[in-house]
Amino acid sequence: MSGQNMQKNGGHMAQEEETTYEAGQDNVQIMGLDIHNPVFGVSALTILAFVFFTLVFKDEAGAFFGWLRPALTRQFDWVFLLAGNIFVLFSLALVVSPYGKIRLGGATATPNYSYMEWFSMLFAAGMGIGLVFWGVAEPISHYGASLGGIAVEGGMRTDWAPLGAAAGDPAAARDLAMAATIFHWGLHPWAVYAVVGLALAFFSFNRGLPLTMRSVFYPLFGKATWGAVGHVVDVLAVFATIFGLATSLGLGATQALGGLNYLFGVPVSDGMKVLLIIVITGFALTSVVAGMDKGVKRLSEANMILAGALLVLVVIVGPTVAILTGFFDNMWAYAVNLPKLSGIIGREDSNFMQGWTAFYWAWWISWSPFVGMFIARISRGRTVREFIICVLLIPTVVGAIWMSVFGGAALDQVMGDAMTGGGQALKDAALELKMFTMFEAFPLTGILSFVGIVLVIVFFVTSSDSGSLVIDAITAGGKTDAPTAQRVFWCILEGAIAIALLLGGGLAALQAAAIATGFPFAIVLVLMCVSIFLGLRAESKGK
Repeated sequence: MSGQNMQKNGGHMAQEEETTYEAGQDNVQIMGLDIHNPVFGVSALTILAFVFFTLVFKDEAGAFFGWLRPALTRQFDWVFLLAGNIFVLFSLALVVSPYGKIRLGGATATPNYSYMEWFSMLFAAGMGIGLVFWGVAEPISHYGASLGGIAVEGGMRTDWAPLGAAAGDPAAARDLAMAATIFHWGLHPWAVYAVVGLALAFFSFNRGLPLTMRSVFYPLFGKATWGAVGHVVDVLAVFATIFGLATSLGLGATQALGGLNYLFGVPVSDGMKVLLIIVITGFALTSVVAGMDKGVKRLSEANMILAGALLVLVVIVGPTVAILTGFFDNMWAYAVNLPKLSGIIGREDSNFMQGWTAFYWAWWISWSPFVGMFIARISRGRTVREFIICVLLIPTVVGAIWMSVFGGAALDQVMGDAMTGGGQALKDAALELKMFTMFEAFPLTGILSFVGIVLVIVFFVTSSDSGSLVIDAITAGGKTDAPTAQRVFWCILEGAIAIALLLGGGLAALQAAAIATGFPFAIVLVLMCVSIFLGLRAESKGK
């Protein structure tokens, strides 16, 4: 892109070589592939080696993953919490700053999508396997821990309750449980996505740089962005994305198989989990080959329809009044407890802070290249202020609605246990079966469970094919039209990693992988905030 064209687009690059940098210009064409060297090679070989050693040395891998997650969260929980708070404060500061009026794509750029279309795709990006998996399980877990109160052994708290718990007070325990749940699915995760999405959109649309992670660090590293420093950033982005996706795919396979066992008696075994991942990865491959508009877009639309249908059904057949009124109570509880839940100093609820919050923040950070790039691609023509407000608030409200419906219905059963006797089964159910167990208390149990299984599977496919497109773009030097074989390769590798992690340590391995890749990328995202500020400041001065 010429310097003259950059001026037309609202960009003001300092040197000519930056304005003429083209996506994929350093790529290598070999055997029909179009790959960025060394990003593709280092990423692919490292991940293949990981899969090999995890499958060959399963016992050792299981022990390692069992050690890794608590080790990272105990030592570096403050890093994750501090980073999460920085992203929220930085995003809100941009909203009220003069930089908020800067338009992505330049002063004359217009949005490619209407508000309704844009909101719908934001919703699709925010709704994932994790929301379905934890929608029932998480509120129940926090409620039980809070109601049980604080437990101390050897001078250390051993309970998993958030903050100071709510011993013996069901109403307070419910409020605290819903506040903690919405906290994990509200402003903080979406601030992570907003930072990455804004950075990618600004440096791509306003600076004309390739849509890849390294581009957003040009204000910090200059021409080194196209060299070794950029290679490291892109490789870390690939690792974070693929292991974050593998965590979600593993959770999805576990829940889908649990549902199939519940409805149709399909046996639950490692072999069946592997088979399910292989079959669904095959569906994802079909979508990957179809491309963005025919594959990902259609599946995202199907996600919204299915999720909306399941949500409405639960509201109708569940405790309707309690769900509808509970939403406002839950949002108030979230607002009241947000400062304390976000705090770092003086916290005594170390199990909750490390085992829940630090894990979630690492998971969101590992997902951020994938979700951020998706958001960036659909946000051209929006102002920075408009972008931040909508990316933060709309998905946060949608997530709170989802948790209020599913978590509220589940807590209604658990809190009414003395009268109905139905809550104990829900409390005792395995994590992947809690949603299906909750459905047993409702009419249309079979329909609800079937829709739930289909929803998990469609989310599984959507996450896999969308992630493949993003990883392929990063490893192709920012090109979005690389050979289909490359997207197929990454799609297959995502399934292989999910299988390796499940066999090499189960849920603990999945969570450990997300934390291990999220930790270094948290530092990358903090630097990204600095880079965004420098870029927006230069844009503002140049007008």
